[in-house]
Amino acid sequence: MSLRFSALNNINQGNQVNVPGPAKITALFGENVFTLQKARAFLSDEAYKSLLASIKGGRKIDRTVANQIAAGLRQWAETKGVTHYTHWFQPLTGTTAEKHDSFFTLKGDGTAIEEFDGAALIQQEPDASSFPSGGIRATFEARGYTAWDPSSPAFIMEIGEGKTLCIPTIFVSYTGETLDYKAPLLKSLEALNKHAVDVANYFDKNVNRVAATLGWEQEYFVIDEAMFNSRPDLVLSGRTVFGHAPAKGQQLEDHYFGSIPERVYAFMRDFENESYKLGIPLRTRHNEVAPAQFECAPIFEEVSVAVDHNTLLMDVMDRVARRHKLRVLLHEKPFAGINGSGKHNNWSMSTDTGVNLLAPGKTPKTNLMFLTFFVNTIKAVYEYSDVLRACIAGAGNDHRLGANEAPPAIISVFVGGYLSNVLAEIKERVSDKFDEQDEAILKLDLHRSIPELLLDNTDRNRTSPFAFTGNKFEFRAVGSSANCANAMTTLNTIMAETLKQFKKDVDALIEKGEKKEIAIMHVIREYIVDSDKVLFEGDGYSEEWAKEAEKRGLPNLKTTPLALDAMVTEKSKHLFESNDVLTHVELEARHEIELEKYIKRVQIEARIMGELCTSHVLPASVKYQNILIQNIRGLKDIGLDESTYCNQKQILKKISEHINILSDLVEKMIEARKVCNAMENTRTKAIAYESQVKAPFFDAIRYRVDKLELLVDDTHWPLPKYREMLFLR
Repeated sequence: MSLRFSALNNINQGNQVNVPGPAKITALFGENVFTLQKARAFLSDEAYKSLLASIKGGRKIDRTVANQIAAGLRQWAETKGVTHYTHWFQPLTGTTAEKHDSFFTLKGDGTAIEEFDGAALIQQEPDASSFPSGGIRATFEARGYTAWDPSSPAFIMEIGEGKTLCIPTIFVSYTGETLDYKAPLLKSLEALNKHAVDVANYFDKNVNRVAATLGWEQEYFVIDEAMFNSRPDLVLSGRTVFGHAPAKGQQLEDHYFGSIPERVYAFMRDFENESYKLGIPLRTRHNEVAPAQFECAPIFEEVSVAVDHNTLLMDVMDRVARRHKLRVLLHEKPFAGINGSGKHNNWSMSTDTGVNLLAPGKTPKTNLMFLTFFVNTIKAVYEYSDVLRACIAGAGNDHRLGANEAPPAIISVFVGGYLSNVLAEIKERVSDKFDEQDEAILKLDLHRSIPELLLDNTDRNRTSPFAFTGNKFEFRAVGSSANCANAMTTLNTIMAETLKQFKKDVDALIEKGEKKEIAIMHVIREYIVDSDKVLFEGDGYSEEWAKEAEKRGLPNLKTTPLALDAMVTEKSKHLFESNDVLTHVELEARHEIELEKYIKRVQIEARIMGELCTSHVLPASVKYQNILIQNIRGLKDIGLDESTYCNQKQILKKISEHINILSDLVEKMIEARKVCNAMENTRTKAIAYESQVKAPFFDAIRYRVDKLELLVDDTHWPLPKYREMLFLR
């Protein structure tokens, strides 16, 4: 029996996992997290106050106090049955990393004890040589450091019967360069905080801190584990490189928000329970547009914690799915012909006085503050659209962006009809006509209009990569498998830089004698005029928009190797260095790493395409070809007229043609790969893999394989088909 039919026979044969749920989510939430409430119970006053000051104010923790915190952490963890701890970090592989050590140790006299001190809490030394460094570190230079990040709470990970205390950390090289996603994110948050506070103080002197907030929406596919294991392309690349569209896909629009299949529902409840224990505040679950596609979303949190929670969630989902004999697919485009998956990043800023800076207020002053941060965001996106495009670039996302299901590769901003009119009115004002008593400008009645805006006047433009949705901006172009930190680091940094310039511009006018509010309006108008090219309210999928965007001078970078160039321009280096987020060395390294990732992913896909063709598709097709030959020959031998088997001859002719062309294409693709592999420059190689391997061969090979899938007898076809993977639960 083939793997395919074995998989079909094994679907649902195992017992469904029983998932007992809590009476209330609140009874489970944060159970495995070292929250401040638990810290209060397990730490001394001195240790608790030091930890609190570090979390709230970024103050360093003294080493002696760290010993007390470590002791309290161990005491709490041991009450939960924990025996090991790990520094949990997010290297540039795109996954998480951990090395477990036990609390167990031996004293000099051989006495066995449990121990966890401040030094072990604050810093560890994992091997850095096998993580991506972009040339910062030679392979033989192994030393790297993980350093505790107190802003993210420690948590306990349960895997089977084992429990491990996980301490969120950053990861740096021996020479100090960052080798992870978390460290630059924290630096970008500090830069944003500094410059956002400076601007917010124009309106409220009581603002001492501004935090970025994030609410991510995680889309994913779920398929049966046996089906997954029967598709080598899914196992190795995360997507199906072949597969003819089924008769029914998503055209009936019956899956979106539909009834959740029972087996998937059990999986959802299970991973939600695990997430609640880890303090991940999941709120929403539903069917997405494509068959077998689903989505979950949490309550908004501060960005650094939200990033940790999303990264952690992806691990939890994968592990729990296996428990249910299912597999989660986080690739941006696991199936051709139906919607892929994104991870919408809903971003805003809030003050320590409780104000959302992207929400209109109830007074002229707060409305002007909203308008200030709103327009600065638009200006930041316009000035650094190429950098934003680079931060979401990847081999998987290239399949999704601009594919009539996700935002195009052109970065634009959607703000809705009402706010477009507000911006247009400000733009059309002659700069010297602003008046402090001007009702239309300084006393914008946005607080009355926004409820109507949310309910009636502003649609959600799903074709926009960066859309204002009432009190936040939704960065829709982020890929489903991505670490949110990359997009958030970029967004925070460009916003910090723009706010920094805004304050300089406003202060310069104030020094010339302009009243503060009028100076702010002058600069706001100037920024609207400068950046209005990035505003677009129409269909981002249309060819007309691509032409219009070109006229406006907006970049349209459709492939990752070219999009990544924006990481290492002089503009980009100045942006990140001047805000102390990334040095030019770190940017060059990350550029190299992302190019290498692209090369390897395309290379893996090319290899698996070749392997599937030569060892699965072609043998099955040739076997069926021979059956047809024998049948035609038999009919001819018994003297039947050729008209009785002419249709079979036509099928045979089509199959033979596809086999010959497919075999030729695979050989040519292999030769093209060899040429690319000989190239030494990483950027040149990445561009070549896209233009000489992927572009000319991937779709051409797929076309022939998918045609053969339709022609070859179903009992001989070796790979699970789309209808089986997407619709059989």
